[in-house]
Amino acid sequence: MKTLRDVSVGETAKVKKLHGEGPTKRRIMDMGITKGVDIYVRKVAPLGDPMELNIRNYELSVRKGDAEMIEVE
Repeated sequence: MKTLRDVSVGETAKVKKLHGEGPTKRRIMDMGITKGVDIYVRKVAPLGDPMELNIRNYELSVRKGDAEMIEVE
């Protein structure tokens, strides 16, 4: 299973499935991360946390823990 955390800087990935449950999954979906959307990884902080993404024409930063719940293809 490949997650968003495995995607390298400069690559684009399509969301395949969201893992997690309850408020955490709802928060991820509220950020616009839903099945089928493309996510471009703009940059990653020096220690790997957070990741800066471009999604649906806006910029978003997510923590490594949240990125691991997003399965991509």
